[in-house]
Amino acid sequence: MKPIVRRGLGLLVIIIFSVIWMLSASMSRKDLRVRTCTGKETLDVIVKDSTERRFVEKEDIENWLEAEYRAYAGLRLDSVDLARIERIILGHSAVKTCQAWLTDDGSLHVELTQREPVLRFNEASNGYYSDADGFIFPLQSRFSVDVPVVEGAIPMSIPRGYKGEPATEQERVWLGQMLALTAHMNGSIWKTNIRHMNVEKSGNIILYPLEGKERFIFGAPVRIPEKFGLMEKYYTAVVPAVDAGKYSSVDLRYRGQLICR
Repeated sequence: MKPIVRRGLGLLVIIIFSVIWMLSASMSRKDLRVRTCTGKETLDVIVKDSTERRFVEKEDIENWLEAEYRAYAGLRLDSVDLARIERIILGHSAVKTCQAWLTDDGSLHVELTQREPVLRFNEASNGYYSDADGFIFPLQSRFSVDVPVVEGAIPMSIPRGYKGEPATEQERVWLGQMLALTAHMNGSIWKTNIRHMNVEKSGNIILYPLEGKERFIFGAPVRIPEKFGLMEKYYTAVVPAVDAGKYSSVDLRYRGQLICR
């Protein structure tokens, strides 16, 4: 076969495939204009971390979309605003990530992850969580997570229902220190023994172990490994040498010193 004939046949094949592709794309666009979203009847919700937390369930997604997107059922597939659906779901404080997509049968699929609290703050008329990134969000009515609790004179001004980082740099620094304290506990023997902390008006942090009557005066949330090292020495060196329950207060604020009262 002559080269010019082969080139001609190759060009013809390319033209044929191009025409088929354009016809297929045109038919696909036409199909999208015809097919409609079936709505909550076939809504598929995947909460990837539902075994750890149950802040959000399928019912919540249905309610949020009905209230904020309204009539998405019956819309043509090419008219459903998936980005808006994701924004609506992400607007709820317990949701960390969200992805929405449609399939050809008209079903809407939503996959999300929830925020993971590491600290809980209780004030007189307000309660909220913080995740490890310093993102604050309200307590959730559906589910409660067992994390260390901070009470007392908390040096942050957090309005009821607030979500996001603390407003001031000073508050963000303090929260970061408290998160560092919590992270140290979570990686040590103190994870299950220290569940309650109180902030005094002076700014001192008081730690309350689950066992024993001692309260540990931690001071400001700084020099964290050093102070926990002093706590360990209290239990390994001081407690075995005295009567059980002799001390009710153990001060960790001073370098290299344990002051027991």
